[in-house]
Amino acid sequence: MSETYDVVVAGAGHNSLVAAAYLAKAGLRCLVLEARPVIGGDTATEELTLPGFQHDTCSTAHNLIQVSPTLRDNELHLDEYGLEYIYPDPVVHIPFPDGTWLTQWRDPDRTGEEFAKFSRADADVYRRMIAEYDEVKGVFGQYRYTPIGLGPSLEDLLAQHPQGSRWLRRQAMSAWDIIRANFQDWHTRAFMLWMSFMTVQPIDRPGTGWLAYSITYGRQRHSWTMPRGGSHALPRALERLILDHGGTILTERPVVRLLVEQGRCTGVETAGGERFQARRAVLSSIHVKHLVEMAPRAVWGDDFLYGVETWQPGVSMFATHYATTAPPRFPVDGGTLTTVAAGVPTSVERVLRIGPEFHRGIVATDDPVLLVVCPTVADPSRAPAGKHTLKVIGFQPYDLPEGPQRWDEIKEAVSAANLAQLRRYAPNLTDDTILAVRVKSPLDLERFNAHNWHGSCHGGDMGPAQSGRLRPAPGWAQHRLPIVGLYQTGGTTHPGGSVSAGPGRNAALVLLKDLGMDLQDVVAHAR
Repeated sequence: MSETYDVVVAGAGHNSLVAAAYLAKAGLRCLVLEARPVIGGDTATEELTLPGFQHDTCSTAHNLIQVSPTLRDNELHLDEYGLEYIYPDPVVHIPFPDGTWLTQWRDPDRTGEEFAKFSRADADVYRRMIAEYDEVKGVFGQYRYTPIGLGPSLEDLLAQHPQGSRWLRRQAMSAWDIIRANFQDWHTRAFMLWMSFMTVQPIDRPGTGWLAYSITYGRQRHSWTMPRGGSHALPRALERLILDHGGTILTERPVVRLLVEQGRCTGVETAGGERFQARRAVLSSIHVKHLVEMAPRAVWGDDFLYGVETWQPGVSMFATHYATTAPPRFPVDGGTLTTVAAGVPTSVERVLRIGPEFHRGIVATDDPVLLVVCPTVADPSRAPAGKHTLKVIGFQPYDLPEGPQRWDEIKEAVSAANLAQLRRYAPNLTDDTILAVRVKSPLDLERFNAHNWHGSCHGGDMGPAQSGRLRPAPGWAQHRLPIVGLYQTGGTTHPGGSVSAGPGRNAALVLLKDLGMDLQDVVAHAR
């Protein structure tokens, strides 16, 4: 079987679908092939425990995409295809071992008062940092949503800003450097460290300094933003748009081979032997570690292969999904608080241990640092009436001294340790409130989605060696790959992982440019 399309897209994660949506709007006949039975990649929502309980398999928060041109400027009109976002209040609740807590509310003044419980000076610093990032957010946004090579570097953009010299230093520092220098109380420091870690980057590493500002700012402004109905509401809206513009999406079609003729990628072959030809281009979101195995090594070139061979995974997550009869209830002021998102940092020292433990392959279950997400607090449509979906996330290494297969033997014990930690702060989660459980170790996350190479849901590490013009490989950060006609999107490309639509929109912009079209003209025409 062989069919021909203008563009064949390998993978149906949200970035692939974003790119395909722009291409379809440009009048190109697109085919999207997905290996799994459902689309969405790490933005999938599935019945992981019991019928009627809709769990976000990986991502729940869609914060970064809120400032993308795709949503901010309504370039794709996804609201007309059923996409609706919820902005919970409170944003996140952080309890501490000494019985105190710090809650971030949508009202910044109310959040400031939470900081003031521990330090009035730290409350002032919090407000100042929010204001400082507000002044420069456009610079970082422009950098993220411009393909590498088609606009100024981040350093050049900052050099043009009145406060740019300060931000050049802050951007190069670590988040811990920023927090340690500005906050005095250990509670506020732990809160800020936990928040800065939410893109799963070691927060004592140089180059993470801006995260101490940007993530907290994004949560303060947009809340723990999530799509109504589940994370899959985003890929489903994109699917409707693509189909509406003549595109085709096929599931259970894992791409296993790139078709290369005279040095040009002309299509793909699936595991079932189907061949799909591409007149204009092939767009991939297959992880680069797997992509290079789908064509002869000679066509990639030594420099690109070196970039892939030296690719490093990012910090991996460990998730347990629960179907429950109640949400976590956190004791506060003689009552209880329920919230979509909660965090357990325990202490400054405990958060700072995550990076070293990851790199050394240590599975630490003492006082685990947690992210706790209960979407049904704000969106009851995700579970049967009166019931809840709960996700408890820890941070553990994929690579263990005994090998990653060891996870199959120890994951239940690690999950139990995480639940015990949560129960210290939400004692209502007794055994009789839990209806069903599904554990996803870092190894399971890789099995679920091959793009989660080594359990890294953000494509790979985001350190200086794998960011900007070096992502995915030096010389190949413009979404074009060494094989003519082959383009790359997804978390292994600029600006990296998380639900941002950045890699998808950037790849579409480059591909359209190479075809003699302009993304802004496509958007304007669609309007």
